[in-house]
Amino acid sequence: MIALVAGDVAVRRADHVVVETASGVGYRLAVSGETLRHVPAVGSQVSLHAHLIVRDDSLNLYGFATEEERDLFLLLIGVQGVGPKVAQAVLSGGTPRELLRALAAGDAARFQAVPGIGKRTAERIVVELREKAGVTPDEDDGPIVVRRADDPRTIARDGLLELGFDAREADALLRDAAGQSAEELLAAALREARR
Repeated sequence: MIALVAGDVAVRRADHVVVETASGVGYRLAVSGETLRHVPAVGSQVSLHAHLIVRDDSLNLYGFATEEERDLFLLLIGVQGVGPKVAQAVLSGGTPRELLRALAAGDAARFQAVPGIGKRTAERIVVELREKAGVTPDEDDGPIVVRRADDPRTIARDGLLELGFDAREADALLRDAAGQSAEELLAAALREARR
């Protein structure tokens, strides 16, 4: 899995950047408008957190200015009806802090304003992510955190997502999986997928 890409900015566009690493390989990363604000000019050094999504016909690499933004992206693509492009559009709508505040406040209208998200999907985002993200609004300047559970099922689910399964498939495969560790759960889910 590619978790971080660091190097020189070779290309900087509205929806993606190309980062040339020290080995001479250029990685194209789709980025949100929020991340793009943190990407310096062409020729400058940059380090982006990354997430690779594998599909039958493509490998898509997504870049993020912060781990918090990447975690929020992973949570968003786990919501039914929200794919990577829509998740990137949501992330373009503000900083992770602002989006988490909207979740904490139950502000579905904020998410409905994003192209590609209707009323039901916006409400689903708020309901599902409010709980999964463990959104905690503190004082105005206090931290708002995304707490991703480190339990074995969550880790196994993330592993299935990394392997190219969509969120619904991953949840279905893990529903009856037996095991104590993430590795055991992942192995059981993969055995189920082969059937």
